[in-house]
Amino acid sequence: MQPRRLLEKLSRFAPGLPALLHYQRSDFGHDLLAGLSVAAVALPVGVAYAQLAGFSPVSGLYASILPLLAYAIFGSSRQLIVGPDSATCALIAAAIAPLALGNESLYLSLSLTLTFLTGLFCIGASFLKLGALADFLSKPILVGFLNGVALSIFLGQIGKLFGFSIEATHILPRFLEFFSKLEHINWPTLGISILSFSVLWVGPKYLRRLPAALLAMVLAGVATAVFNLEALGVATVGKVPAGLPPLHIPNFPLEMLPTLLADAAGLALVSFSSMMLTARGFAEKNGYEIDTDREFSALGAANIASALSQGFAISGADSRTAMADASGGKTRMTGIITAATIGLVLMFLTSPLAYVPIAALGAVLIYGAYSLVNIKILKSFYGLSRYEFGLSILATLGVAAVGAVQAILFVVILALLRFVQMTCRPVVEQLGEVDGFPGLHSLHSHANAKATPGLILFRFNGPVVFFNAPYFRREVLQLANAAGADLKWFVLDMLPITDVDATGFFVMKDVAEKLKARNITVAIAGRKTEYEEWEKQHGVQHGDDAHRTHHFPTLRQAVRAYKLLHPETAFAKNDAAPPS
Repeated sequence: MQPRRLLEKLSRFAPGLPALLHYQRSDFGHDLLAGLSVAAVALPVGVAYAQLAGFSPVSGLYASILPLLAYAIFGSSRQLIVGPDSATCALIAAAIAPLALGNESLYLSLSLTLTFLTGLFCIGASFLKLGALADFLSKPILVGFLNGVALSIFLGQIGKLFGFSIEATHILPRFLEFFSKLEHINWPTLGISILSFSVLWVGPKYLRRLPAALLAMVLAGVATAVFNLEALGVATVGKVPAGLPPLHIPNFPLEMLPTLLADAAGLALVSFSSMMLTARGFAEKNGYEIDTDREFSALGAANIASALSQGFAISGADSRTAMADASGGKTRMTGIITAATIGLVLMFLTSPLAYVPIAALGAVLIYGAYSLVNIKILKSFYGLSRYEFGLSILATLGVAAVGAVQAILFVVILALLRFVQMTCRPVVEQLGEVDGFPGLHSLHSHANAKATPGLILFRFNGPVVFFNAPYFRREVLQLANAAGADLKWFVLDMLPITDVDATGFFVMKDVAEKLKARNITVAIAGRKTEYEEWEKQHGVQHGDDAHRTHHFPTLRQAVRAYKLLHPETAFAKNDAAPPS
């Protein structure tokens, strides 16, 4: 096989290979600066998120090396940075903590298994072309999910800022326990927390070139070491093992696989959806396309790589991707340089990490969680749809109260039921004219709208298929019965009807026959070609009754035809310019 053809085949599964093989040296300077900048952010964030997920600090760094290399090869985005993120870590902790029951070795084993299974789910979804699954997590659900993650992080870390632990697991008990333990504040720990927050808030304003999270952890670590704050009760990260992560296949706890499979499926869906928001955003900003199915497989490869290298489940990292973009990163080489930098730190610079206070990590996590909160868009949801607003709030409280996977799956089911309900019962409108306004308008939405006597203009805003065909029949006949003996024409607007299956077609035919039996002229406006094709598909033969059904290209023409036949009913002053 020729090298070019081989490369083309490989590029279908590994889009990054051609890009790396044809790498432009002129981009290296930009990618190098961006990679070092991203690494400066990824180091403290990785350590902090490892703590959030319940692992040793080094696990967060392990999850930031091999997954980045895997994504650089298999991903379709030029800029996306993958690694630990708050949402994924919250999901991991919620899934495996109840199973491990405090056993650290079992906790790690469950995490590696969960991560590996998540990777397999993602790869399987890619082969099945399930990239569109990300769309099942609507904007309100994702906003609610992120707000819930932020609330969970705050509740989980607030005790560490004050130097004590909170054992309660639910929202209200956590708050009550927090206030009951305020008398046990460790003041040096609180001082470190205040110092860290000050750097996080002020740093970006005055030291834009330096990552605020890294600066906060460095200053907190220096203060702890210089003043020997450990002796005063300030908890620190402790010794971090040096060296690159060992590679081996996880030891799968077979008895817990059924539970982990469900968690892995939920984790795959949520992490992929979150990743796609970031990937699509930066792809659109910089004028290139991404392949959703390839992104699914890339996320799977990155998670498997993380499991094999003692890391944990990862996703797209929006803050680190933003850093790569802002620092001038041009290609996927930025991620490779980031991984190499973190690897060098693990080999030669792990000693300083031992002095980093746990309170500083908590401050970094809460600061990062704050960026997840979006109150403004919640207000817009409230104005647009109370149902969608309720879904978002339910997702927020559910994530914090019962766990992310369970809550998200529950609200997704609610959203799907809402979709089914909207499809089964689409909006039905009778149209009329409004004096002084062109066009046709809903009688329900416009108080001044008037129906033309003897004419019903009927709009069914959805497909007519098996699960809503009875509803279509009922609405048509009720409207016709309410009009009484004065009804002469019934016009169906076909434009909003996107599809008609066999059940829907015969229901429409049955309704038309019932109306014709009452000497009511049935007319169809729009989709004339499609309707005739539906008739052919279902073998409909008109015979002598064909003239009783009228087809018009538009509602405008249907109204004009009616007014010409029944001029006495037309209330418009100028019939030469009928409504559109």
